[in-house]
Amino acid sequence: MRKTSLFEAVLPFTLLLSPFQQAFASETTAAELRKVDTVAHRGASGYAPENTIAAFDKGVDMKADYIEIDIQRSKDGKLVIIHDTKVDRTTDGTGYVKDLTLEQIRSLDAGSWKGEQFKGEKIPTFDEILDRYHGKIGILMELKSPELYPGIEEMVAQELKERNLDKPQNEKIIIQSFNFESMKKINSLLPKVPIGVLTSNRADTTEQALREFASYADYFNPSYGIVTEELVNQVHANGMKIQSWTVRSHEAAEFLLNMNVDGIITDYPDFVDPRN
Repeated sequence: MRKTSLFEAVLPFTLLLSPFQQAFASETTAAELRKVDTVAHRGASGYAPENTIAAFDKGVDMKADYIEIDIQRSKDGKLVIIHDTKVDRTTDGTGYVKDLTLEQIRSLDAGSWKGEQFKGEKIPTFDEILDRYHGKIGILMELKSPELYPGIEEMVAQELKERNLDKPQNEKIIIQSFNFESMKKINSLLPKVPIGVLTSNRADTTEQALREFASYADYFNPSYGIVTEELVNQVHANGMKIQSWTVRSHEAAEFLLNMNVDGIITDYPDFVDPRN
């Protein structure tokens, strides 16, 4: 008996679809074939308060490949997840993260500013995020202003080593920063963990700069405003991958998809993956 070809099997189903549905199915297939990683920026922060469990859980629910987190340190030496160096914008408190104890930081409401339904969301700790999400979703970790926290690289490395995450499989742990010296240090501490460098500066896109980054980094992660097809090709030619940020519109997502980047860092995971 002759086997039915894939085309013959799919054709009757396709004919039942409207032109819009056919186009959507084609786009979904194309997105899957491109294998672009979707990175939920500070979690799915378009839908839930950034850098909270609510946002990270939403990123998981939306089938993102990674959640992106920002790591800082409290006054009493605990690693916490928050973007700004001050707590003022995203909590009901005031002051610099580095000047507040963990108890003070954990007492803050980090959700109400996004909506009453998020009232009581807390600033998570780094170990809480690792224990809750590793093995469930990739984690892109940004060391935020590490120059303010001497020794933070060693602390992050120790937390990963305690969980055997210093030898991640499938690159599901990545560490990045705008501070290149910090990333060189992380590379020496965690030689098997992929490293990313962040920039919005065109001066960092020269061939010489890219070669230097490639000596210790695995990812070159620029703002989408400086991404060009030539830059993507140069990054790949230097043996690195490229993830770009921060996508907050369908147009930006489509632009980066057309540029053939390896990952898109977005507040809205569904802008990248239309299956959501």
